[in-house]
Amino acid sequence: MKKYITLISVLALLLGVSAIPVVAQLTGTAKGAVKDQEGKPMTDAVVIWTNKDNGRKIEIKTNKNGEYQSVGFTPGTYDATLTRNGQVLDTVGGIPMSAGEVREVNFDLRKTMAKSGITEEQLKKQQEGQKQNEKIKGLNAKLAEVRDLEKAGNYDQAVTILQEAATSEPTKDLLWAYLGDAYRGAKKYPEAIEAYQKALAINATSGAYHNGLADAYAKSGQTDKAVAEYAAAAQAEPANAATYYFNEGAIFTNSGKVDEAIIAFEKTIQADPNRADAYYWKGVNMIGKATLKGDKMVAPDGTSEAFNKYLELDPNGKYADASKQMLASIGSSVQTTFGKPKAAPAPKKKQ
Repeated sequence: MKKYITLISVLALLLGVSAIPVVAQLTGTAKGAVKDQEGKPMTDAVVIWTNKDNGRKIEIKTNKNGEYQSVGFTPGTYDATLTRNGQVLDTVGGIPMSAGEVREVNFDLRKTMAKSGITEEQLKKQQEGQKQNEKIKGLNAKLAEVRDLEKAGNYDQAVTILQEAATSEPTKDLLWAYLGDAYRGAKKYPEAIEAYQKALAINATSGAYHNGLADAYAKSGQTDKAVAEYAAAAQAEPANAATYYFNEGAIFTNSGKVDEAIIAFEKTIQADPNRADAYYWKGVNMIGKATLKGDKMVAPDGTSEAFNKYLELDPNGKYADASKQMLASIGSSVQTTFGKPKAAPAPKKKQ
């Protein structure tokens, strides 16, 4: 009985030892070395072997010597593709792989360049473009993170991220503008002003940058500079001039300069005749110029027209009730046709 057990154990060991060679005999091995355009080992590359029969892919990273190796390739025909940072650099196609075979495929970008006719200068430009694309991806990821932080009210964290990004990429006007936005959100207006000025020094034709700078000036009590920046924003970006003129009107309204506010809202209306709130605020400032004759309030000409125009454009808007009250205070009636019953259709004649 003991001999029988011993024989079984020996057989099991023999079978276990022979299992590895059997598997190796059923599959192949791929290996090789990778050199860059300067003939140096490429340590950050990935070689992708694709089985053309079933589409199965095996990705192999190069080591510190620029070499790669992997086992477990089923017999078939393969394509080997050299990549770095997701960019395809070279491909060798139609590689047969047999069971138990070690197939070596090397990549030398210098030789590949010579064959393809690509000069070293052209390759450098391609690489610079790739690096730039990677930077842009990284910056976009940071900006997305910043937007999420600002939505959550974490402006100080957003400022920290943007300070680092803008310092590392000082020629990117968008980063300085985003930093200005973050400083504004954190109510750090002098810092916001400086950031917007840096953005405008790179790109002076951005209406949004002028608008941000104007708001920072306004909130720091520098009204004249704010007005100048809103005017610059409208000139730089006529398509959004109505927004910038409206902001200018808001500054004048808040500072009690009714004449200037009326002019700003008139410019808003000229740029966008359908902007309802511009008519309302024009009317509010015109009420501010009203005089009393006995017990009656007399408003300047055009006041009732401004409120009625608001009601015509936005009859259920947030200023609708206030507009009606303003009209009542100056003894004017609501003249908009909104809400009046439609005339009944004439009866059809009987045939």
